[in-house]
Amino acid sequence: MNQITQTVVALAGGVGGAKLADGLAQVLHDRLTVVVNTGDDFEHLGLHISPDLDTVMYTLAGIADPVQGWGLAGESWAFMDQISHLGGADWFRLGDRDLATHVIRTSRLRGGETLTEVTADLCDRLAIAARVLPMTNDVVRTMVHSGDRVLGFQDYFVRLRCDVPVTRLSYRGAEAARISPDITGMDGATAPSAVIICPSNPYLTIDPILAVPGMRQWLRGLGVPIIAVSPIVGGAAIKGPAAKIMHEIGVAASATTVAEHYRGLISGLVIDHVDRPLCAAIEATGIAVKVTQTVMRSAADRADLARDCLSFAAAFKEADRR
Repeated sequence: MNQITQTVVALAGGVGGAKLADGLAQVLHDRLTVVVNTGDDFEHLGLHISPDLDTVMYTLAGIADPVQGWGLAGESWAFMDQISHLGGADWFRLGDRDLATHVIRTSRLRGGETLTEVTADLCDRLAIAARVLPMTNDVVRTMVHSGDRVLGFQDYFVRLRCDVPVTRLSYRGAEAARISPDITGMDGATAPSAVIICPSNPYLTIDPILAVPGMRQWLRGLGVPIIAVSPIVGGAAIKGPAAKIMHEIGVAASATTVAEHYRGLISGLVIDHVDRPLCAAIEATGIAVKVTQTVMRSAADRADLARDCLSFAAAFKEADRR
């Protein structure tokens, strides 16, 4: 089946999202735009940290730590060792080379540049062909509610290692945020022919993007296939707390729940072979299903999944032409 060959937009963040973004970049090169979650951003040791942006950038640049999936390969930790020695906050670890990214970003943001401008220059210096766009230049922060306790995302995810129950999530500042104009400005030759929602955590990564006012409307208004890849395989998350959070907020950890979560937005859902028995339940929601290998263990796996997603989206375009 023919694949979509025009510009494609991917929504991403986290390790799984970055891996598929890398697979799409292998196929599409500079015809890929990745819209990245910034709800995880926070200030630490006086620096502006953008964890999802950095994970996506480092992965696309081929310099991410291959074991952790985040941070830089071959990193050293002298800075953090000294922070610990001096009694500083060492719960969020910044590698020596990674630190350069945060210092440059912080300095340039304080100098008046936007997060989009800084990200574009960092990507250019890392020789990344794909376009990487923050979801907004405004401040949006994912907040984790655990009963009466409200935690910043990194406090929950890193400092507490997700070891508290989640009762709900909110996205502080989202109601006043504006979509990056570089996103809504895609038209003409740069207008996307498909949208791929990567296998990122729906609640912690994709929902903050969709919470920016006008984002859902912009995506729907494109009039193109929107394909999501389930981050839940066989009732478990490949990485991260997605399944744990789903259980805690009272929904089943399954690809069916992912389909229901994106209902009204997506055209199709890509699921793993082990979840084939869920096809009928997902299709009953009005969402088409493609079954393939979604677990990405190698660079080739990433590219194969990307091609499957693009072929799936192309099938919708072909059906529309008939």
